[in-house]
Amino acid sequence: MVWIILALILFIIQIAAVVIFEFSRPYKAVTWIVILFLCPPLGFLLYFFVGKEYACKRLMNREDRMLLEQIKEELSDRCGCETKQGRRLNVKPKDRVHAMLENAAAIPVTAGNETIVYAEGTQAFEDMLKDIAMAKRHIHIESYIIRDDQLGIRFQQLLIRKAQEGVNVRLLYDGIGCHRLRKSYIHRLKDAGVKVQCFFPPLLSLVNRHINFRNHRKIIVVDGKIGYFGGLNIGDEYVGKDSKVGYWRDTHFRIEGDAVLWIQYTFLIDWFLIKGELLSDPDYYPVQEKKGNERVQIVKSGPDETSMLELIFSCIVSAKKRIYIATPYFVPDPGLLFALKTAAAGKIDVRIILPAVPDHQIVHWASLSYVKELLQSGGRFYFYEKGFIHAKVIIADDLAFSGSANMDIRSFCGQFELGAVFFDGRIVDRLVRDFVRDLGASRQILLPQFERRSKLQKCKETFARLLSPLF
Repeated sequence: MVWIILALILFIIQIAAVVIFEFSRPYKAVTWIVILFLCPPLGFLLYFFVGKEYACKRLMNREDRMLLEQIKEELSDRCGCETKQGRRLNVKPKDRVHAMLENAAAIPVTAGNETIVYAEGTQAFEDMLKDIAMAKRHIHIESYIIRDDQLGIRFQQLLIRKAQEGVNVRLLYDGIGCHRLRKSYIHRLKDAGVKVQCFFPPLLSLVNRHINFRNHRKIIVVDGKIGYFGGLNIGDEYVGKDSKVGYWRDTHFRIEGDAVLWIQYTFLIDWFLIKGELLSDPDYYPVQEKKGNERVQIVKSGPDETSMLELIFSCIVSAKKRIYIATPYFVPDPGLLFALKTAAAGKIDVRIILPAVPDHQIVHWASLSYVKELLQSGGRFYFYEKGFIHAKVIIADDLAFSGSANMDIRSFCGQFELGAVFFDGRIVDRLVRDFVRDLGASRQILLPQFERRSKLQKCKETFARLLSPLF
């Protein structure tokens, strides 16, 4: 009897601790309380290692901090597009989205950019490899996943060759995303002179309780003048060679212009976080040739900054005509969900494309748990059936946002992500055309049909939704 009372007291203490630590995030508190009930002996131990709020361990000294601020100021001064008072953006003073861009985003809107949009991996990877082969000074690559397969070997061999030619090559990969990557792959790169770093290695990040904070960015910067970012990791499945999902539909970007400086800046900050080496040589931030006249704002976010979530929320609540979303995972936080339901109920054209064939079943169940209430509000959902849609695109009226972030809580609050806001009509129109083409390869989800799901399926969705703040 005494042991039962002690166990009950310990259980109550654990619940109280979760409530106290997660008081500002009630949706996460509910998730962890459910886990405590389901796994009393292990639930709190899991919370101890996974539920910890992010705290950066790498602290800059005063000199590095001043140098970083100087770099930011110089880059901001060199950018060709101002946001103060809405100048050169031709926006109304009370426009919520641009007020958000001006006040919350740490990176300014840049001008003089030229962007290429890729809807699949084959051509994107060929262009990446071609640009890397032409590099003269430095190559910076950051990827969540790298495979030791045919495509991964092509990247490896090219990086080895460029390092042997005297080009400064740096590679940053995520410890969890690349947990299947063989050590021999990394050793061959290092032996050739490539500087390789692992972002939060699994064992170390488990000890320091960073295991849940992953680097999901996909970045390539060549000589500080050509930048790539978007949804593509490095592996054969991203060119449609995965037998499970087949065709891989993604959205990726190649960009030249002032926006590249901020992609470079993001990589070098990540490099400092892991390596402790702040790279400040002006050679990394060359003067950009004005290739085009597109306005682009790079947006980076992570567990220590939520500007991306705030920006997307502002886009949704400010939309007056249309909100188009393509995402492999749809697990919005309560604020985003309410904003989408309100927009749909207000007769705004809200359409969301999800994959018909998921790559992670439990996340797909969680995504489905949000479908009914949005359908009831007037939104429309579609299942993409041509293959697997990995594109991450949000179009709100005449603005578009895309990058590495999925439409889920984890991407906005628990992972390091990078994306961009596009103001130029040409790019937005291209993304709209891609979205419309994807609709043609999709099956619309109708409410009467959706409500006929089995009770077992509904239970799966309910359980997955309870756990959704964790993924």
